[in-house]
Amino acid sequence: MAEQKKVAVIMGSDSDFPTVSGAIRTLASFGVPFEVHVMSAHRTPAEAAAFSSAAREQGFGVIIAAAGKAAHLAGVLAAHTTLPVIGIPIKSSTLDGLDALLATVQMPKGIPVATVAIDGADNAALLAIQMLALSDESLAAKLAEEKKKMQEGVAKKDAALQKKVEELISGQ
Repeated sequence: MAEQKKVAVIMGSDSDFPTVSGAIRTLASFGVPFEVHVMSAHRTPAEAAAFSSAAREQGFGVIIAAAGKAAHLAGVLAAHTTLPVIGIPIKSSTLDGLDALLATVQMPKGIPVATVAIDGADNAALLAIQMLALSDESLAAKLAEEKKKMQEGVAKKDAALQKKVEELISGQ
């Protein structure tokens, strides 16, 4: 069996770590190997390009890129690789992250970047896991189990809500 592909989690700044930590926890909970680095599209563009250019050969299967404000990191990484890149727009004091969202999602033809919600690190990790699960049945099974747990949780919440509604009505 082939070695499991890694996920690269790249932040434009170490200040993005509190947000990105959700992706790190999610990847770890699924047993997906990963590396976390700080690289800047503007301050270290050569390093970012070199990393993404070599990512496939280094055993990566997906790259997650988190950046705020101008948020060009995901696009720079995507320009230098054929791996899927998932962008996490980071909320900043400027425009509440809308600037980062637009910079991440508005990519030119030929340079796709899948983009999750502003500060959507957990979903970025889950999307990366889903991509890897296309060729990894054990990951696919873990994802199915997680979906089942979510369904059970919603059913419990609905049952508790029905009880509250009944108590509200009977208490009138």
